[in-house]
Amino acid sequence: MRRINGTAAILVAIAATIGALIYPIWSYEDRSGTGLASLQAQTVSTKWGPLSAVDRDFLVKVRLAGLWELPAGRQAMERAPTKAIRDAGDHLAVGHADLDRRARDIAAKLGVELPNEPTEQQQGWLREMTEAQGEDYQRKFANLLRVSHGKVFGLIGKVRHSTRNELIRDLADAANITVLDHITMLENTGMVDFDTIAAEEAAAATQKPAPPPPPPSTSSVIGSPVPVIPPPGATSLPSAAPETTAPSDDTGQPAPQPTSDQPAPGAGAPAGSAP
Repeated sequence: MRRINGTAAILVAIAATIGALIYPIWSYEDRSGTGLASLQAQTVSTKWGPLSAVDRDFLVKVRLAGLWELPAGRQAMERAPTKAIRDAGDHLAVGHADLDRRARDIAAKLGVELPNEPTEQQQGWLREMTEAQGEDYQRKFANLLRVSHGKVFGLIGKVRHSTRNELIRDLADAANITVLDHITMLENTGMVDFDTIAAEEAAAATQKPAPPPPPPSTSSVIGSPVPVIPPPGATSLPSAAPETTAPSDDTGQPAPQPTSDQPAPGAGAPAGSAP
């Protein structure tokens, strides 16, 4: 009897061990609430690679940026009292017109609907700058736009790192160059309050993260987004590299040969010459 009880205890222990090993596998068999499952559920296939919800959100944010930052740049060109603010406005107007063109073209290819108006918050920023005067205007212009560009700069890095779509990757490359240029121009005004930016970021890091945005509209009818156009007085060129391919240097003509008194490229000085 004692031997039977000992055997039963061993069997119970073995069964408990096997159960402990199997339970984690069973409990995680349905992973419908995980991030990977959400990524797969919100991703569609395109000829340029999978298009995720984050990719679509990035396209919309690039469009929204142009809808309010280009008018802000135009306003700065017209009313700013300093050259630094006017130059920053010029770069904003030209850069966002270029990004907006790229975003509209990509959205049309990928079937993503884009807004035609800035958000209420962005409209509020425009009103805030419009109502300001003098140095107060300059500080609002520099800081509101610097904070906005700083936030989208982080999104660009995330999208560029994780996207599997070729067109979104190209847009992220162009946006990275343009946004960094705008950040630099805004900081060159000397009006950016870096202490406040750092404090706000530290405070935001302790808050509960916001829920993910809702999935995009499934409507088959996609409105045509209205282009944003820089003002006639804008002179700077887009920061991002042009999409056209540069012409080849090979013209089919033989390379010019060096003359007797001109050494070939890469050749050292003639022997016996002074250093």
